[in-house]
Amino acid sequence: MVPCRALTRRIAVLIATASAMVLTVAWPTANASATTLPVDYDFLAGAAATFNSPATPPPGANDFSCKPSAAHPYPVILVHGTLANMNDNWQAASPILANHGYCVFAFNYGGSSATADLQGTGDIAASAAQLATFVNTVLAATGAAKVDLVGHSQGGMMPRYYLDFLGGAAKVGTFVALAPSNYGTTLDGLTVLGTDLGFISGVNSLLSTTCTACVEQEAGSAFLARLNASPTAAGVNYTVIETRDDEVVTPYTNAFLPAAPNVTNITLQNQCPLDATDHVEIAADPVAMADMLNALDPADPVKVPCLVVLPLTGPVGPVPAF
Repeated sequence: MVPCRALTRRIAVLIATASAMVLTVAWPTANASATTLPVDYDFLAGAAATFNSPATPPPGANDFSCKPSAAHPYPVILVHGTLANMNDNWQAASPILANHGYCVFAFNYGGSSATADLQGTGDIAASAAQLATFVNTVLAATGAAKVDLVGHSQGGMMPRYYLDFLGGAAKVGTFVALAPSNYGTTLDGLTVLGTDLGFISGVNSLLSTTCTACVEQEAGSAFLARLNASPTAAGVNYTVIETRDDEVVTPYTNAFLPAAPNVTNITLQNQCPLDATDHVEIAADPVAMADMLNALDPADPVKVPCLVVLPLTGPVGPVPAF
């Protein structure tokens, strides 16, 4: 049981994080095509500028005339998280990938409409079907044999339904997941407490009317039980990148996939103890961004930087090039 004072503090953190999730990640200070890596992150400016433009692709994304190069033959599709949208979630990763020579694509899923500010709230299986449609669109436009996927939070878990149940494994080479909800969340023990006290079913009934995906991402849900019966699909390479300071996916180890030849699990603090990124900021964390690049192209690795990264607000001081 969590002491009362600690529980109060954790509830406050969760409320603040839930509010922040409608903001999310970073903002490049210059046009992506003209920016020298690394992109200069400005979390708050990016959130304010992009959250209310959900239908606008992030910098560097959705050039459907882009043809993959021999060095990067698979286009990269970015899959946002719950209560986010393609624009605010990928202000960091999209230009970084574009500047590294990838064809980059992003889309909205699981919202009340394609232009709603808050996306990723709908039934996860239905969202996976939207991903399947978008993958087919990208493959047809680029002529590529497969795509790579990079997802954050729900976007790091939902594509597994596509891979396992919708034929996606034949169309995906690598799947990089940032703080994914693979085994769900206890919300720092609150769902367990709610179950013990007998009120979780009532809360979930109310929550499911506005955010079915939120209920499906609770640890122990029927959806996750089915999904995790077969954690990975043959032929796909999986990399999970997670922070010990994740306040949304709790415990943070619920992000990781079981050990397998095609699975790499990375804890950021094992690489860089200075990195205090949280669940939201991880999608703009330069340490995580370097890991993302190396997972997509292990034959040409970049140096993983180590610097102070704060929750929500991001890196402190200049970000070294990678």
